[in-house]
Amino acid sequence: MTQETISTLKEATRKLPNKPGVYVMHNRFKQALYVGKAKNLKKRVSSYFQASKKLQIAQPKIRAMVEQIESFEYHCVNSESEALLLESQLIKKFKPKYNTSLKDDKRFLLVQLNPKETLPRFRLTRNRIYKHYRYYGPFPHAGSLRKTLDIMKRKFGILLNDASPKKIGDNTWRLYDDMRADLSDLPNEISEEAYRERVEKACEFLEGHTVSTIDGLKERMHAYAIKQKYEKASELRDQIIAIQQTSKRTRKFERNLIGFITEKESLMTLRDELSLSKLPKHIECFDISHISGSFCVASMVCFNNGKPNRKQYRRYKIKSFIGNDDFRAIEEVVTRRYQRLQKEGTPFPDLIVIDGGIGQVHAAIKAFQTLKLSPPYLIGLAKKNETIVFPDNRPDLNLPFRNPALRLLQYLRDEAHYFANNFNAELRSKKIKESILDDFKGIGEIRKAELLKRFGTIKNLKRATIDDLVQQEGIGLKTAKRLSQFLEQN
Repeated sequence: MTQETISTLKEATRKLPNKPGVYVMHNRFKQALYVGKAKNLKKRVSSYFQASKKLQIAQPKIRAMVEQIESFEYHCVNSESEALLLESQLIKKFKPKYNTSLKDDKRFLLVQLNPKETLPRFRLTRNRIYKHYRYYGPFPHAGSLRKTLDIMKRKFGILLNDASPKKIGDNTWRLYDDMRADLSDLPNEISEEAYRERVEKACEFLEGHTVSTIDGLKERMHAYAIKQKYEKASELRDQIIAIQQTSKRTRKFERNLIGFITEKESLMTLRDELSLSKLPKHIECFDISHISGSFCVASMVCFNNGKPNRKQYRRYKIKSFIGNDDFRAIEEVVTRRYQRLQKEGTPFPDLIVIDGGIGQVHAAIKAFQTLKLSPPYLIGLAKKNETIVFPDNRPDLNLPFRNPALRLLQYLRDEAHYFANNFNAELRSKKIKESILDDFKGIGEIRKAELLKRFGTIKNLKRATIDDLVQQEGIGLKTAKRLSQFLEQN
């Protein structure tokens, strides 16, 4: 592994979420080397590329694997259980060289049903062997699954793999002993057709149609609790938990996971998709943020070589008007940005991205016309369908969701959106602070600023005691009492 590759991978890990998930390490041939699960994707994946002593003394197998890593992919999940399931699925699918623990021996339970049986039974298995069988799962909680099957046996009167039904003539079967029949409160002697109806209802239950059953169990649990029959109530609680864990849907994960693409690959794809004459190494993106026309602001974010250059980010207060007009706001901020670059003699970007549709794009073009400048290559990205729009007569462009060019444009747009929204929120928060304290007479502007600096927010200031307030320089007991009363009322 070259130093450049290590640097690239480290940079990629910084974008990973702090969420549970599964990651797949690839070699330079895009072959899966290793599949792993993590409580925290960012921490776990980044640990492979830290030059720590722990890594130096790690098992030779791990060191050998790390040396071959050229890229990785990941997928976020909702829980550790789901991560465990996905890890198992991907190991079986890709058969990575450096995975051993889950290839053969660690398989999750499935519920198997042979519809061609005279009396289909619900059996547990760890393998999908027969094509004509029905399979449900996999289920990560074996204990919960077995408890759920027992509940199903009582509720629907179905057979499990340990049952020994007896044929009694006229296409009728005796399913189990009378005691079980009494527990389930269902007929013990039944035709094949009637039994198959029970099976279909039980299958629907396994597919997640459990609401009515859980609601019924909850009612009984509460009734037992009121009667102080806590042992019975706890049994029903355990049954509810078992059903909930079993019926929780497991996703079907396919190969089209979010893959790690280098910044250069993304830029090359963007160049090709937009038919640019050169690689767009310098890209600037604009967005507008306001609340019903109030606190109208704009942001400009800058990407160099496919990476954010946050030192070059800029934010603007809209000055030319008050109200809600995204087109005028775009025209103003684009004019201000490139008028300044023109005066400074600073090179213009290779590509400008406007967050919006054709109206916003034309507003940006108008800004360049006002400046009597030829605009750089300019596009819009409309949120609704992630449509790329052009200022000329070219048709709109819709790229596949996982296209690296679109992913890069979305990254740009999201950064600009976040930056603009933060500025808007900052101004609103500042205005709220100012408006509240401006109405309080008795302390000057410097003292107000010191109070806000110390307590951070008006909310914290409201929580402050009179003793807290008098500790502030220039605030006497009388003023502190007045201020406390004022904040309480406002």
